[in-house]
Amino acid sequence: MSKVHYHDTVNILQGRIDDTASPFARLEWLHLLAERADRPVIGIVDDDAGFAALPLAHRNGRLESLANWYNFTWHPITQSDASNLVKLALELKKQTHRIVLEPLCDGSGDASLLERTFRNAGWIVLRERCDHNHILRVHGRTFAEYWVSRPGRLRTAVKRKAKKLDVEIINSFNVETWRHYEEIYEHSWKPEEGDPDFLRHYAEQEGEAGRIRLALAWHEGQPIAAQFWTVECGTAYIHKLAHLEEYKALSAGTVLTAALFEHVIDVDQAHIIDFGTGDDPYKRDWMEEDRPRYRLDCLNPRAPKAWPALARRMLHR
Repeated sequence: MSKVHYHDTVNILQGRIDDTASPFARLEWLHLLAERADRPVIGIVDDDAGFAALPLAHRNGRLESLANWYNFTWHPITQSDASNLVKLALELKKQTHRIVLEPLCDGSGDASLLERTFRNAGWIVLRERCDHNHILRVHGRTFAEYWVSRPGRLRTAVKRKAKKLDVEIINSFNVETWRHYEEIYEHSWKPEEGDPDFLRHYAEQEGEAGRIRLALAWHEGQPIAAQFWTVECGTAYIHKLAHLEEYKALSAGTVLTAALFEHVIDVDQAHIIDFGTGDDPYKRDWMEEDRPRYRLDCLNPRAPKAWPALARRMLHR
């Protein structure tokens, strides 16, 4: 018989997560998120046929995905057919009037699976695109073979500016290198970090696991651009990049990106390079595919608290 239960710690997921599926569904990642969430809720249903879980958190007067702006995506955790997820979605009506799940991908079926799940459980679901995810599928190419297909202005910029820069790539967490990254980011054009302490803890974890790729571009002894990547299971993830605006003419960020592309393609043998979320125009110079990210806004029509949002949704339509 199925049993639904809730936990405020992700420890309950120990041994139940496929660590190779996604870095954003790994137990260590969820630990970092749960430590910083006001009220995490891990909804679980299990029986003899399998197991399903939704890592959530109370936020904005509703339940939302246990995620932050560093997430490229968010995933349900399943080791069974969809019936267990439906049971969990039914039970969640007793916990809240509204659930918002994002960012969801559909390549693995998560968005469509969860949309069907919550509809079948009686929720009214609005599905909308919430972001972009630019990626490159290497398709067995060397970096040189990939590079000749890039825009001419990009290749010219790297060829001309690389002579003025020194590039350093390390495969471990280094306190001094990370300090340079933080200083460059702080003085760059980038928005203020959402949680720099979170990112540092994640970088330390990835360094211990051998998955980190930290890179700096130096000019005349000064670090002027920095990037933080990770590589695992054939995918290179581009987490953060920044450069100092006063050195923009040196194209240090572009030179550093090219060096890291070469490293992860030719050395790490990555099959996919994932530029995370966002539709920045420069990403199209490097990537060849744009995958949508989705948001599911689920409302319980029997809950009076959901009625104002349902009315606004109907008026909007």
